[in-house]
Amino acid sequence: GRFREGLDRLTDSLESEAGLSPIGRVIAQTDLVGHLANRLQLMDWHARYPEIGEIPIRQPIFIVGQGRTGTTILHELLALDPTNRVPLTWETDLPFPPPERAHYTTDPRIAQSQAQIDRSESLIPDFKRMHRMGAEVPQECVRITAGDFRSAIFPAQWRVPSYTRWLIEEADMTSAYAYHRLTLQLLSWRCPGERWVLKSPGHLWCPEAVLAAYPDACLIQTHRDPIRILSSLSSLECVLRKMSSDEIEPGQIVGEWSDWLTISYNRSVDFRESGALPESRVVDLQFREFITDPIPVVRRAYDHFNLEWLPATEERMRAYLDANP
Repeated sequence: GRFREGLDRLTDSLESEAGLSPIGRVIAQTDLVGHLANRLQLMDWHARYPEIGEIPIRQPIFIVGQGRTGTTILHELLALDPTNRVPLTWETDLPFPPPERAHYTTDPRIAQSQAQIDRSESLIPDFKRMHRMGAEVPQECVRITAGDFRSAIFPAQWRVPSYTRWLIEEADMTSAYAYHRLTLQLLSWRCPGERWVLKSPGHLWCPEAVLAAYPDACLIQTHRDPIRILSSLSSLECVLRKMSSDEIEPGQIVGEWSDWLTISYNRSVDFRESGALPESRVVDLQFREFITDPIPVVRRAYDHFNLEWLPATEERMRAYLDANP
């Protein structure tokens, strides 16, 4: 399949550019084999149960802000609305057999996923202070598109500049979002929700591909001073990449990500100005306003998309914010 081009470019970049440590090579190999195994199983489930491919994905909401703009807490807040379905870490990493509603909160894979996260955090203990992780925490779409080897998760984990240039400048993302849709259909099969709420900064590099795969999608774009984004993102990257490499150069990371952020913003502006997405289907949220008082900002998005705002949902969101200052 088409995934082979991305896999070949990624492995070449890992060998020649990533500066992997011995444990980093083990981590990289384990991750890639895991993505390949999930891909094989996804195709097998769809082949054996073709009805999975008939499941509609109606009006998903994509959070498309860049990293460090409040997208994680926004995703977690929206997950508290029972009408929203979000991909949790455990089910994106270990989706087979497909999750079932009756056992969704007690599935033994939750503990298995959490144990893996705990091992990762033991290698980079500073990371959890910068970005919350957990088996039952909403996961980003880059974790899904990794199965097509066209994903921004790889430059976040490792220094792979030649792969990233290909990903941003040359790669056809059609197959990545086709794979993304197959995954959502599988996760919806026995555990449906009214609407999917998804997020990834990687969507800003290819908004046309998102809309081609999900023509009725709605977008929430979060905004923050790009210099502050770059500063925070570079700090995060320095910590994350330490898990797999001893060759961390902060200036190099800043240079790479400043270029990639520029491309993502230019593309998102061009896309918005093209009129391809009606204003009725996009909401802009400012980071400073959101962090100061999140609930009214979230409610504005609900009002914009004509979604029902329930007092019980607001209560859950306020309780969550109080418990996670």
